[in-house]
Amino acid sequence: MDKRKRGKMSDEETFDNTFKKIKTFFHQKTETVTESEAAGPSVPTAAAARSVCEDLTVRKKKINGELQIIAEKYSLKLPTDVKVVNDSVHGHIELHPLLVKIIDTPQFQRLRHIKQLGAGYWVFPGASHNRFEHSIGVAHLAGCLVKSLQEKQPELQINNRDVLCVQIAGLCHDLGHGPFSHLFDLLFIPAVNSDLKWKHEENSVKMFKHLVEENGLQQEMEAYGLKFETDQKENDLSFIGELIEGVDKDNKDKDRNSKKEWTAKGRTEDKAFLYEIVSNERNKIDVDKWDYFDRDCHHLGISKSFDHQRLLKFARVCEVKINGDEKTRPSICYRDKEADNIFDMFRTRYTLHRQAYQHKTVNIIEIMIKEALVKADGHLQISEAIHDMKEYTKLTDHILEKILYPEYDHKKILENAQRDLKDDQTNPDEAKIILETAAEKLRMGAEKLQKAAEKIQKDVKKLEKDKNPETARAILQAAKEILQEEDLQHAREKVIKILKRDLPKFLGEARLEKRDVSKVKSDWRAAVEKWNKKKKQDLNVEDFVVDEVHIDHGMKAKNPMDSVYFYRKRDPDKVFLITDQMFLPKDFYEKLFRVYYKGPEEKLKEAQQCFDEWSREYFKPKNTTQ
Repeated sequence: MDKRKRGKMSDEETFDNTFKKIKTFFHQKTETVTESEAAGPSVPTAAAARSVCEDLTVRKKKINGELQIIAEKYSLKLPTDVKVVNDSVHGHIELHPLLVKIIDTPQFQRLRHIKQLGAGYWVFPGASHNRFEHSIGVAHLAGCLVKSLQEKQPELQINNRDVLCVQIAGLCHDLGHGPFSHLFDLLFIPAVNSDLKWKHEENSVKMFKHLVEENGLQQEMEAYGLKFETDQKENDLSFIGELIEGVDKDNKDKDRNSKKEWTAKGRTEDKAFLYEIVSNERNKIDVDKWDYFDRDCHHLGISKSFDHQRLLKFARVCEVKINGDEKTRPSICYRDKEADNIFDMFRTRYTLHRQAYQHKTVNIIEIMIKEALVKADGHLQISEAIHDMKEYTKLTDHILEKILYPEYDHKKILENAQRDLKDDQTNPDEAKIILETAAEKLRMGAEKLQKAAEKIQKDVKKLEKDKNPETARAILQAAKEILQEEDLQHAREKVIKILKRDLPKFLGEARLEKRDVSKVKSDWRAAVEKWNKKKKQDLNVEDFVVDEVHIDHGMKAKNPMDSVYFYRKRDPDKVFLITDQMFLPKDFYEKLFRVYYKGPEEKLKEAQQCFDEWSREYFKPKNTTQ
């Protein structure tokens, strides 16, 4: 009885033994084949012998990769409780249970309240989609691409940990976006702190780590095989962060080319291609763009010819030279027949920027929202939230409602008052009075602000007689609060103008070519003053809003196709660049100078005439035929 019990193996032990036998068998077969090939007359040269050895190495890698996939498939560790969601763009998609755990957190659900196109929704009624659904779409496409490579090229030895990490990075790559998406990091943050070089990607990494810690997901992630800081060779937490930020983003030389040394910590260089799936800094082809091109065109009603499904089918990892050096690195390449499809992808980016993202009305609304946020920053401490993930979790597009209706933000003001009253010596009665005063402040209108300002004036006169420092501090604090309230009122007026569609009127635009924008702005101000003298008008220079717009195909002035490698059907391991491209644009990058007018309606006609006359003369083409 006991012998039978001891002799009976578990299902897992049976699988392990069978797997070892299969692996041994395959190694024996490849070695036998190689010995016979090496001994035969068909290997007369050293080059041919080297070719056979290389073929053997490739075959062994493929076999090991295949066996790894089989082992993981039948190891009973693969999830069976996947969730199926119906996406408006990709249809029915499956989500790994760990992805569902991440989605069901306050930090990720916050993305439901951040518009994908920022102020674009104020112009395009269909553009109501949010970062939430885009992130799920990117996770889906990231999984599709990495699984396709895993299946077609087992020699890459992509394991299920790699697949899961890439999917998580796709899901969490936009966690760091602020209110109105790119408006926050491209307009608002530079306006309040021009020295701060801040991008939403770094906050995406911070927010992801905060999400894991706040919701206790580390144990859940380890249960699915992910490794944390205990493993020095492959740290999956670092790997996911690098996938989000892009491994070559800060690893470029003075010409913006990727440096040759490998700096990533999450994975070794033989898996460099994994870093091109979510955020591709080498040639800008990644699943993030595939999703938002498809999704934005769908919601905007803009047609496109680019088909990302074909790129999924024809993607392949090949060895690519780094900046012309003999050193190579595995990189994602595409079939030569997909060249037109890829160019359509870059052209789709340009079209979306030209027709939607940088639409003249979208841009002026974004400028007004930025001005409102800047005015409200002192009162609501918006810019400080980027340093505190708990506060940043609360920061969404709803910030405009907080500006419009500040009484709804009473909790924050009361919390600040309570924080100031933690001193043990504070009298409870005094605390009650201060808290009641703070609550009353929330209901102050323009009339009470005026009365408070009058009180400040009286205090100033009092200070002239009483030189007490305590009195001075109290008066300064009161003055600061009044100024913040006034700034909030100005911010509110900006938002109301947007709601009422009381926007600055668009006068026109011109291409800057190689002109320096600061000089153009200066010349425009001088032109307005000159117009006033010439026409005896009184146009106010401050009533004009100027905007500088940048539009490109993904890599500034470079042709992005020059960074895309292709392979042929009959020689899939040899890559090349396509240099004989047809129907390319003259320039891949353009800068526009736009002017709006926000002054009195009765002077709009004069403002338009002023701009038209100046732009015709200032931007007229130079005669180069002489």
